[in-house]
Amino acid sequence: MKAFTRIVFSLLSLSLALAAAGLAIYGIVALAAALRGGGGVDRALFDLVGFLIVAVAVFDVAKYLFEDEVQRAHVDRRGAGEARRSVTRIVSTIAIAVLLEGLVALFRAGHEDVADSIYGVFVLLAGGGLILGLGLYQRLSASTEAQVGEDEELKAEEDQDGGG
Repeated sequence: MKAFTRIVFSLLSLSLALAAAGLAIYGIVALAAALRGGGGVDRALFDLVGFLIVAVAVFDVAKYLFEDEVQRAHVDRRGAGEARRSVTRIVSTIAIAVLLEGLVALFRAGHEDVADSIYGVFVLLAGGGLILGLGLYQRLSASTEAQVGEDEELKAEEDQDGGG
């Protein structure tokens, strides 16, 4: 079952990496078409930035899946600290992508229709909420991790005292 799981995660990681590359290439091709056509270059540039932001986030998730689920699948490391680091890495990547997308949306709205800036504002607020949620998660999970570590130390001391 472990080999099957590693194959599935390898294929999923590869698929995500290819999708990320496809997004980046699509954005570049669309910009080239706008440059050749002579119009809509500003829109194509904003779109390219958006595509690249999403591509980086998707590629980082693909990289994480490959490293964590394929390369290190044989290592039993599912402690509280490892879980906290994994969640932090993924949510940080998503938060950065969301915040950058919000900035791009605000800049785009500033050049096109200021009334559309509400979308960018809400995206930025959502990104801020992600960061606040991540901070709360880290605080709570670090406290839990410290408590679990203290409990394990006490148990180890009791085992040592009882065994000697």
